Amino acid sequence: MSTLFSPLSFAGLTLRNRVAMPPMWSGKATAEGFVTPAIVDYHRVRAAAGTGLVIVEHSFVHPQGRHSSTQIGVHDDACVEGLSRLAAAIRAEGSVACLQISHAGARASARVTGLPVVAPSPVPTTRESDPDAPRELTRSQIADIVEAFAAAAARARTAGFDAIEIHAAHGFLLSQFLSPLTNRRSDEYGGDHDRRGRIHMDVLAAVRRRAGQDFPVFVRLGLHDERPGGLTLAPACVTASQLAAAGAALIDVSGGLAGSDDPGRGPGYFVGYAEALKAEVNVPVLVAGGIADPRMADLIIRSRRADIVGIGRAMLDDPEWTRTAAAALGQT
Repeated sequence: MSTLFSPLSFAGLTLRNRVAMPPMWSGKATAEGFVTPAIVDYHRVRAAAGTGLVIVEHSFVHPQGRHSSTQIGVHDDACVEGLSRLAAAIRAEGSVACLQISHAGARASARVTGLPVVAPSPVPTTRESDPDAPRELTRSQIADIVEAFAAAAARARTAGFDAIEIHAAHGFLLSQFLSPLTNRRSDEYGGDHDRRGRIHMDVLAAVRRRAGQDFPVFVRLGLHDERPGGLTLAPACVTASQLAAAGAALIDVSGGLAGSDDPGRGPGYFVGYAEALKAEVNVPVLVAGGIADPRMADLIIRSRRADIVGIGRAMLDDPEWTRTAAAALGQT
């Protein structure tokens, strides 16, 4: 029986345990989007505590998709040097290093980027305060964004990361495409669920073509909008299955069109989604969402409800969480 501190091998990777640091924005990048020593240390200390997988915070693939002025960039070759230092620091501590890559879509702001905000449809985000009214993306612009994801993945590999994760959750661009609340298109990228998910397949194919078929690609997928009329679990599991069949090495389960910050549901609020998905895919499933108790995390693995557990806010509060959890579970 697997436990939280059992190793896991898949897609050419070996995790020393099933504990993951999920992508959590540090707000410490330079104005150019470059990695700083503070970002390196932020991730290194959590890797040094014994964490099996460190997924570095979302990094923008295109200047128009930048979410904040202190977000890491992977949009330009000039970013590679700093990203290399970051990947090397994580790997030196024994963790698998993954970089999440993203485009904010309607969650971007012209005040940050100096560029018009774009989205699948002209639907403003409900997450940001005083959001910009986005312009609907043209087919040509969609193709450019797909290639921006691919180029970003290639830079991540050059920088020494072991894997990348495509951000398709929390109301960012790919999440906006999949949701019927924010995608009102009638072309090949909208109109029904399969077409709303087309860009996910395009991005995955382009990333694998550009970064290499042997380079592991994870997808963080919002499996439920948790809004009336929004994306629900069953069709989202179809998309996840399609992504796994097309070469995604891991599905990182999340939810909430406006993000996963509802504290009123108790710990492990996405575990039910992960359990449902595990019945549909044959790749590892990662789940986070308010999980802080080592015994709960261990039980999730033992009961096969997920394969990896992401520890978010608890690891923010305690960088030594993994070491402390190992001691609590008698795994030192």
